[in-house]
Order: sequence, then C-alpha cells, then structure tokens
Amino acid sequence: MKEEAVEVFRSCIPLFHALSDPARQDIILMLAQHEHLSVNEIANHATLSRPAISHHLKVLRDLGIVAIHKQGTSHYYYLTLDDATSLLKQLVYTVEKACEKDN
Repeated sequence: MKEEAVEVFRSCIPLFHALSDPARQDIILMLAQHEHLSVNEIANHATLSRPAISHHLKVLRDLGIVAIHKQGTSHYYYLTLDDATSLLKQLVYTVEKACEKDN
C-alpha cells in the first residue's frame, strides 16, 4: 500500500504547487464568492496585472480547478473543484490505509 500512497501523493504535486501560490489562492477565494468572474473583474479586485491573472487562471484551468464559459465575446471563469477534491480525498484515504497497515 505504501507504493500506492506515494503514487497518489506524487499525482497531487501539481495541485499542491498550484494551491501554494497566494495569488491563485486569492483567485479561488474570489471565485468562491461569485458565481463567475471575467479576467477584468478579477483584476479589479487584485494587485496583479491582467496578464498575470490570465497566467494564474491558465494554471488553475489546466488542473481543472476553474473552467470557462463564454457569453457573447466575454469569457467568465468559475470554480470546478470536483476533480481536485476527489484527488485529495483519494490521497487522504490512501495515506490513512497505509498508516493503518503500519500500526
């Protein structure tokens, strides 16, 4: 089971890396308070430039933490945490099982 725990833990590294950035944390918290936001709306509430916000949103989008929906010519971002929370739950479950076997 330890090998499985290591494998699951390593699969979480990109998620941990993305969540460790304070700017991304701020974006996630903003999106948690709103149904959806555009890059400009996020920029109005952040200290980062619009290109920097776009970069952070791309990282979050690539990991499935946020998604985009288009409305006319506007792009709105919203949270999609199901995959990330499932991965973290799998990690917790796997580590707990590995620890039980060690005891």
